[in-house]
Amino acid sequence: MQRLLVFLTAISLIPLLCNSFSPENPTDRRLLVLLDDFSLKSTHSIFFQSLKSRGFDLDFKLADDPKLSLQRYGQYLYDGLILFSPTTESFGGSLNLGAVLDFVDSGHDLILAADASPSDLIRNVATEFGVDFDEDSSAVVIDHTNYAVSETEGDHTLIASDNFIQSDVILGKTKIEAPVLFKGVAHSLNAANSLVLNVLSASPSAYSSNPIFKSSRPPSLTGSAISLVSVVQARNNARILISGSLDLFSNRLFSSVVQKAGSSHKYKKSGNKQYVTELSKWVFHERGHLKAVNIRHHKIGETDEPAVYRIKDDLDFSVEIYEWSGKSWEPYVANDIQVQFYMMSPYVLKTLITDQKGLYYTSFKVPDIYGVFQFKVEYQKLGYTTLSLSKQIPVRPFKHNEYERFITTAFPYYGASFTTMAGFFIFSFIFLYNKSQ
Repeated sequence: MQRLLVFLTAISLIPLLCNSFSPENPTDRRLLVLLDDFSLKSTHSIFFQSLKSRGFDLDFKLADDPKLSLQRYGQYLYDGLILFSPTTESFGGSLNLGAVLDFVDSGHDLILAADASPSDLIRNVATEFGVDFDEDSSAVVIDHTNYAVSETEGDHTLIASDNFIQSDVILGKTKIEAPVLFKGVAHSLNAANSLVLNVLSASPSAYSSNPIFKSSRPPSLTGSAISLVSVVQARNNARILISGSLDLFSNRLFSSVVQKAGSSHKYKKSGNKQYVTELSKWVFHERGHLKAVNIRHHKIGETDEPAVYRIKDDLDFSVEIYEWSGKSWEPYVANDIQVQFYMMSPYVLKTLITDQKGLYYTSFKVPDIYGVFQFKVEYQKLGYTTLSLSKQIPVRPFKHNEYERFITTAFPYYGASFTTMAGFFIFSFIFLYNKSQ
């Protein structure tokens, strides 16, 4: 009976594993959404519905659910994690800080939204990814210059920001016209972490403080050092979004009328929906996800890939690179992709030519150095997944019968040899046949 239960459990996991994220087909993904309260399902329903409409399967659970687990029998059950639980002090079940970090280390994606007074657990998760929330648990972002005009909120904590990162791959090609509304806690970026990016920043007039009680100390975070929303792309291409505001994703701010202080222009809707939707597309690899296939190399004039090259051979190299568009693979077009012919250091560095259809190619001469080389393509570009390709090939010297019969540069030595022989012959002739007087 016990064996039967194990078998049935394994069978039930097959659909989950088949639909899990694959770099070859990043679609049909399962997301675990952890909430402080199930009421967030209705107050943030527009955001959740946008994910469902793009093919994501959402599994909603309370963050302290005693049955929480990200994996079973060594296999992850989910492809992404959304933490909308800013006040949770500890996760339920087998989920903890280490499990979240292992989840990301395995190449999975994460969205984390904090709020005023985030718990130590949420702070620790953010710190692991290079983001530090304001140490003052009562502090929120305040801006007396770039706030949203509101009849209900007069403390200038509802920020209207349009300081977006300038990147089409992260925020899409369609310009976000309306400001984004933000109400929450500030965070700063760890200077030692080169992978974290500020995608929504505060204005120079902003600061982080308690809006109710005046503090005798100056605020620890001020001006453009305040980050409102940040993203991280890890070295394994896992993507993380960290927001200091849970309201950023709410229906209320999605549909709010926006008028920025000092401006007479009033927008019918904030830019939150477009901003969050485009950002989530990037986080879940619907944009900016590259793959490389069909790495080929051969001698010029041939088609088969050789087992070894000879020094000074002329060769062709090619690779195909595609970008995931959310529905299919499209040719990736760029002019900054390079190939290295590498042994301890690059002996050849060539920029690849593209045919605008995904194919990149070039030709070069094998250097006059023999050993074990590698074709290497290392491509890192803001917003795109990292490509790291290598293919090993040995290079041999000339065989004894492959050298030229007479080498041009050796002509002086040839002349010296024949001159010596001629001189020796003349000397011998004179020595033997000359009669001494």
